[in-house]
Amino acid sequence: LKSNPSNNEEKEAQTQLMKSDELQRLHSQALSAYQQEDYEAAISLLDEILAVCVWDAELRELRAECYIKEGEPSKAISDLKAAAKLKNDNTEAFYKISRIYYQLGDHELSLSEVRECLKLDQDHKQCFSLYKQVKKLNKQIESAEEFIRGGRYEDAINKYESVMKTEPDVPIYATRAKERICHCLSKSQQATEAIKVCTEVLQLEPTNVNALKDRAEAYLLEDLYEE
Repeated sequence: LKSNPSNNEEKEAQTQLMKSDELQRLHSQALSAYQQEDYEAAISLLDEILAVCVWDAELRELRAECYIKEGEPSKAISDLKAAAKLKNDNTEAFYKISRIYYQLGDHELSLSEVRECLKLDQDHKQCFSLYKQVKKLNKQIESAEEFIRGGRYEDAINKYESVMKTEPDVPIYATRAKERICHCLSKSQQATEAIKVCTEVLQLEPTNVNALKDRAEAYLLEDLYEE
C-alpha cells in the first residue's frame, strides 16, 4: 500500500488487519482455555479461527487434542487426518490417529495408520513400539478367525485367550475376544461354559446381538426353551 496507495485498497487492508487482530485475540483465548482445561470453550474458539485459517495444521492438531479430552475421538481423527496432509512428514499425527483407532478396537485401521508413520520415519520409537503391538494382536485375531472358519473351535478359543493376554489394558479387545469365545463354545456344544461366557459379555454389552444368538443356541442345547 505504501508503494501504491489507493482508497479502495487501503479500506480492504484495514479490514484485513482488523480481522487478523481479532483472530490473534481468539487464538490467545483458545490457548488460555486449553491450558485451563476448558476444552469445550477452546473448541468453540478454534472453530471460529479455522473457519478462516482452514489450512492451519497446528490449530487442527490443537483442536484434535481438545476433542480427545472431550471424548470425541472420531472428530479428533478428522482433524488429525487433515493435519497429516497439511504438514510434511507429520509422523506425530499418524501416530495419534493410529493410537485412537487402537483404543476404539479398530486394530486393522490402527495398523494401516502406524505403517504410514513408519514410511516417513522407520526409526520412530513410538510408532515402532505401537506397530509391534498392533501387528501381534492383528495376527492373533486373524489366526483365531481362520480357526473358526475351519471349525477348529478349541484352537480359536486358545488364540482368543492369547489376545486377552496381549492386550489387557484396552477393555474392548477382551470383550470382543469373549464374544468370539462364547461363539466357539456354543458351536462346539459346550453349553454350560457358553452360557457363562456369553452372559459375561452381555453384562458388559446388553444389546450384543452375537452373544444373544450364541447364548440362545446354548440354551437350546440344554433344553432351556423359555430362556
